[in-house]
Amino acid sequence: MSEQRVDDVVFDIGGVLLDWSPDYLYGDLIPDPEERRHFLTNIATPEWNSHQDAGRTWSEAIAELTSLHPEHAEWIDAYDTGWLKMAKGIFEDTAQVLAELQELKVPVYALTNFSADKWEVAKEAFPILQGFTGEVVSGVEETMKPGEKIYRILLERFNLDPTRTFYTDDVQHNVDGARVVGLDAELFTGAPTLRRQLRERGLDLRP
Repeated sequence: MSEQRVDDVVFDIGGVLLDWSPDYLYGDLIPDPEERRHFLTNIATPEWNSHQDAGRTWSEAIAELTSLHPEHAEWIDAYDTGWLKMAKGIFEDTAQVLAELQELKVPVYALTNFSADKWEVAKEAFPILQGFTGEVVSGVEETMKPGEKIYRILLERFNLDPTRTFYTDDVQHNVDGARVVGLDAELFTGAPTLRRQLRERGLDLRP
């Protein structure tokens, strides 16, 4: 084991710890693949959803999109009311890494692009999300990754040394944004790689 070079570990949530996708909900609501793809690509788009992650309320978002596409009002409303069905569950292998870090008394943080109210829904549904040392949620802060501000909020709020703070995220431009402020950041490609990356930095995780 090498000398420990990390004091704190920061996790992205969606795609790293939480298996989330609109397809889990809309696969049932819109069985036709092409029709579903059109709806999620051209109507209830990732960009539209990102505005909720940046702080827009769901009531405002649903009303605005429904006014543009009244023929899809039921499907649009489901993005809000059926949101939890998009969360398939926790990635257990990543959860095990998190648990081992907690056993080692390593402070662990969440840094996530997530709407404020859906973050509370997710925490209630998946109690593992309640166990972080601290959290920074874009919908609460009204600023998102990969913008520099949200990473600086993390560092300043919890008094973290960026050079000794490891961050994992499944989106490359979020990793790049973290590196801009000096965080030791790596792309998440799976729990085995994450485990290896942390061991390389001196944390005594199981092989």
